[in-house]
Amino acid sequence: MLTAVATAVGEPLTFTERDVPEPGQGEVLVKITACGVCYTDLDVLQGQWPDARFPLVPGHEITGVVDATGPGVSWPEAGASVGAQILGDSDRRCDYCVRGEQILCPQKRFTGIDMDGGYTEYALLKADFVTPLPEGLDPVAAAPLMCAGLTAFNGLRQGGITPTSRVAVIGAGGVGALAIRYAVAMGARVAVVGRTDRHEAAVRKMGAERFISTQDADPAKALRAWHGGANLILNTTPSTSAAAATFTGLAPDGRLVLCGYGPEPLVLPTQPLVLNRLHAMVNPSGSPHDARDTLAFSAAHGILPEITTIALRDANAVLDAMAKGSSGKRSVITFD
Repeated sequence: MLTAVATAVGEPLTFTERDVPEPGQGEVLVKITACGVCYTDLDVLQGQWPDARFPLVPGHEITGVVDATGPGVSWPEAGASVGAQILGDSDRRCDYCVRGEQILCPQKRFTGIDMDGGYTEYALLKADFVTPLPEGLDPVAAAPLMCAGLTAFNGLRQGGITPTSRVAVIGAGGVGALAIRYAVAMGARVAVVGRTDRHEAAVRKMGAERFISTQDADPAKALRAWHGGANLILNTTPSTSAAAATFTGLAPDGRLVLCGYGPEPLVLPTQPLVLNRLHAMVNPSGSPHDARDTLAFSAAHGILPEITTIALRDANAVLDAMAKGSSGKRSVITFD
């Protein structure tokens, strides 16, 4: 099977032929249909995940079909269509795991970071960490839902979105565009904050009622003018400072949720934080039940990302383009 391997930080992927593996205890062998190319993959290759295990097969936005099951696996059965996300394993016994919040497990492991991922034709995955694909959901277009979709959907949910919420989404890229569409489908009113107005027409078509360009206006002041401020601000950009600049645009008891962030610290003004009982949190993807809910909601509302399909051997070129900020639509690796 053709496999892409990350050998070390800063090195391009190498391509090699490997034998198809046998699933072990609690594992399923998945024949990969598609694997999204995520910015987290680029972060790993650039050394921003110090716990990454090299050599490593990247990729965590996975869809495919179960080809074989290992000992002790009663579900999923061979032939089932499944997806897999960045959370690949946990200890299954800590307080977080038994509450269904495996994403908070101190012993969690990450697909494509410290476990081999989906840049390959077949992958070994933990049976209880794959997610059934809803019937009728395109498995190729759905691959980015396993990370970008999950991050956006669960970020909104962890932020306490309601049908009466005013939601501000910072950024309109892969995660941001999905967050806008999810928030609109949940009944919320949506504003979008961006550096320029080049995405304004697109986000209004998605259902956003307001666009705020940070080149033209103070985003916090503009949000406060929006009926008293946003109840929820979701940052989908890799900039902590962009999120901080909107913080005082929250309505009282509002919440800033970082789905994206940069290396700089989050610095927030204390007095507005205290006087208005404001909140700030980071949402780290989600647990298996969150992935199921994301796929079900996406299928019910017809929400899929815009994608470009590529071959596995094109992955280096796409990652280089992403590093330069010129990648365009979200790329998805497909296998014939």
